[in-house]
Amino acid sequence: MTVLLESEPLPGIVQWILNRPQMRNALDAELVAALRDRIAVQSRRTETRVIMLRAAGAAFCAGLDLKSMLLSGQASDSDNKAEALAFAALLAELRAIPKPTVAVVQGPVFGGGVGLVAACDVAIGAEEAKFCLSEVRLGIIPAIVSPYLMEAIGLRQLRRYALSGEMMGAERARELGLLHEVVPTPALGGEAFRFATDLAQGGPHALRECKELIASLPLDPAGPDRDARLADWLARLRSSEEAQVGIAAMLSRRPPPWTP
Repeated sequence: MTVLLESEPLPGIVQWILNRPQMRNALDAELVAALRDRIAVQSRRTETRVIMLRAAGAAFCAGLDLKSMLLSGQASDSDNKAEALAFAALLAELRAIPKPTVAVVQGPVFGGGVGLVAACDVAIGAEEAKFCLSEVRLGIIPAIVSPYLMEAIGLRQLRRYALSGEMMGAERARELGLLHEVVPTPALGGEAFRFATDLAQGGPHALRECKELIASLPLDPAGPDRDARLADWLARLRSSEEAQVGIAAMLSRRPPPWTP
């Protein structure tokens, strides 16, 4: 069975669909490896403009596969750690992929699945979506996903939801920043494609550079050195071929050539 489906419903917009609906799309080693493989391929594909992460069935993702975790508890320390590192690499690679990513959440999300949502650039959820960091109720901790959740909802709120293991509804997730938008379930697909199409209006090189810029900001203290670096960055991009074409197109009131 294919655990990850890929399609291109619109030119330049790629969909990845988690396809273990009978297991509520739980993340086992095969699905983690499949996602990492697609990230590597699509990172190099110039035609791809935006990636949408979706899921088959009623649930978005039940987190790490419980049967796999039970077996990993009986494995050697090195094998156990290697499995955890593979999941950590998946989230880091998803965050760093040089294409905008959109998580489209139609149902419940648990544990590691919440990390997938937080690692995407944009997250849209249906009203029925709900989120739970359930790890402590299983005797473990949300170790790998915690940096992404801290960025999304802040340290104070992470304390509450990681320690309590309580459920968070879609509107609450939006209030905290985990979701950007909440829409009625019938409108979820259309709204997700609207978001993806809006993202694809950006210049391909500019989008990649913008993701690098945002990733660098927390590491760069305020001051003259940061201002100089940012000024150099902007000056370099303003003189690029893509920027010159885009600015000329705007002045001529016509779409730039990369517009879908």
